[in-house]
Amino acid sequence: MPAILTTPPAVEPVTLTEVKAHLRLGLSDEDDAITRMIVSARRYLEQQTGLVFITQGWSCFRDAWPEAGEVKLPVGPVQSLGDVKVFGEDDVAAVIDPAHYFLDSASRPARLVLRASRIWPPPGRAGNGIEIEVTAGFGATASAMPQPLREALLQLVAHWYGHRGDESVRLPLTVESIVAEYREVRL
Repeated sequence: MPAILTTPPAVEPVTLTEVKAHLRLGLSDEDDAITRMIVSARRYLEQQTGLVFITQGWSCFRDAWPEAGEVKLPVGPVQSLGDVKVFGEDDVAAVIDPAHYFLDSASRPARLVLRASRIWPPPGRAGNGIEIEVTAGFGATASAMPQPLREALLQLVAHWYGHRGDESVRLPLTVESIVAEYREVRL
């Protein structure tokens, strides 16, 4: 299921000041490079864990409804659902009444579940005929994010900063072990 970022996070989980304190840097010569590393490290850890750290908006697309009546959402933790739309043959979107489904945010991944005795309206176009708007993340501020993930982000930026240009170096074990705690196990 393709997912497109529609609203990026307003802040990063760690600040430039926090990273510089962690690295024991006082000069501002490397601020731009460190800021880019913070963004890259967040995106890398989000990809590794399957989690979105700071509140973000996403549009998730499907070609057709699954037969089981539930759609597993590719981003999480899900804070809320926006519109669930089905596109007709004319590419015009129709919003599905929320009375037909509910969000199961307790599951991982979170699911959009069809209520009993309801049916999903079929999409009229073959590709990406269904769009589900999702707001995901632990919260709008860094303090909402689990502290171990913030620590992993600091450790990863420090590792990348210390090993710039050396692509043969493995990730620190502290980062790998923290990521393993949050990674979704799939069978």
